[in-house]
Amino acid sequence: MKNNNNLLNNNYIQNNNQIINNNKNTEGQLKNPTIDGNTPGNNMNKQYDVIILGTGLKECILAALLSTFSKREKAPWEIGKKILQLDRNNYYGSESASLNLTNLWKYFGKKNEYPKQYGKNINWNVDLIPKFIMANGSLVKILLKTNVSKYFDWKSVDRSFIYQFIKGGLFNKAKGKIHMVPNTISEAFKSDYIGSLEKNKCKKFLEFIIDYEINNPNTQKGLGPDIPFNDIIKIYGLEQRTVEFIGHVIALYTNDYFLESKAITAIDKLKLYKNSFGLYGKSPFIYPLSGLGRLSEGFARLCSLNGGSYILNRDIEEILYDENYHFRGIKSEGEEIYGKILITEPSYVQKWSKSKSLGIILERICILDHPIPKINYVNSFQIILPQRQINRKNDIFIHFFDYTYLVCQKGYYIAIISTIVEHPNDNPNFEIGPAMDLIGPVLETFDKFRNIYDPIDIFLGENIYITSSYDQQCHFENDIDDVINIYEKITGSKLDLNLGK
Repeated sequence: MKNNNNLLNNNYIQNNNQIINNNKNTEGQLKNPTIDGNTPGNNMNKQYDVIILGTGLKECILAALLSTFSKREKAPWEIGKKILQLDRNNYYGSESASLNLTNLWKYFGKKNEYPKQYGKNINWNVDLIPKFIMANGSLVKILLKTNVSKYFDWKSVDRSFIYQFIKGGLFNKAKGKIHMVPNTISEAFKSDYIGSLEKNKCKKFLEFIIDYEINNPNTQKGLGPDIPFNDIIKIYGLEQRTVEFIGHVIALYTNDYFLESKAITAIDKLKLYKNSFGLYGKSPFIYPLSGLGRLSEGFARLCSLNGGSYILNRDIEEILYDENYHFRGIKSEGEEIYGKILITEPSYVQKWSKSKSLGIILERICILDHPIPKINYVNSFQIILPQRQINRKNDIFIHFFDYTYLVCQKGYYIAIISTIVEHPNDNPNFEIGPAMDLIGPVLETFDKFRNIYDPIDIFLGENIYITSSYDQQCHFENDIDDVINIYEKITGSKLDLNLGK
């Protein structure tokens, strides 16, 4: 895809034959960014400024940001001299990793090796979580600010679709219909998802949203930023299907709770979609070639260039405290390693009951040998199944990619279905049945039930910071808010994402 604005890097993909491999080994994984050569039991340094557990995207962004913090002008303190990041896995990315077939089969406990018909390991990079990147979102701003975007190549996600359930009648059977999300005004007026009269009301509503400024009452028409968003919906008299389209397709909420949220929260999400739309293609989303795991690897590389050390295949047994219950280090494989600050993903401290579950996400990875029926002309896309259309409390998402995104062998396709579990004791097919009906026959399925953990106390004792789990939204914006919050708590400094500075 051609990068019209040349924002992300100078090697942006223009066609599928111009892919640049950025220091990858024979398995398609980033070369180990550990620069000091230390391994367990090999005279590893005992004292660090920051110890980080897990190499997920959040933890790797924090490592990269903190490693550069001490080099900035007027930094209130030096934090980035020595950073150690451990991971119990043999790959980077933790929950946000992209796995080759060998690691995919191992991760899901399959005893046999993957079938040889699927080709080479190097051609597979399967995401464990289904996420896109908002083209004008905070993650892109961090990528640009840190220049990590230069480490990989990008493509836009082609389209978005929305599912509608149509009731049966005397002469017609009940069926599901997939509507393409309009890219232009002309497409919007051709779409039959929203009625003709309703389109004009929707247009006026969205014009109001675009003009809305939180600090300018003249743009608010008496509808202040703290009122429930539903109050604005009622003023414009929008029908349920229009509200569904606005809330679930544009604002990208996963359920209807947004109606009771503050108006400004929903307005900001609608503006983000609008400002991301069309920057690089026909959707607001972009995606790194070879999978989301490349993001963690890119930030790890930046940290390593600033002196950070990385050790894979290593877990911890204990968190160490001083007499005042302040963090002083960790015990790993019987060895004590000391640090001033600990940052950890929730799985490393769950056994000490330091985080709570807010729910469970079901993610089903599917390997297909065919495009999804009726959408066989699009290389990548998202299908949103809104909760009301499938008689649920939460939406179902389908993410789809073909081989041109370097996630699978040519001739195969990856579809990832995700939703919040509403019936924990039922068969997973009950949770995602409508989505499975859409994608057709599958060659392989891999089911993951993932707890959404939130820290009971983000400051688990002095100088310990726990990230939250990745949420069910189809993008990283809430996850990056978590990163920014922790960064600013640690440094006492606002994270400046202004590219002009």
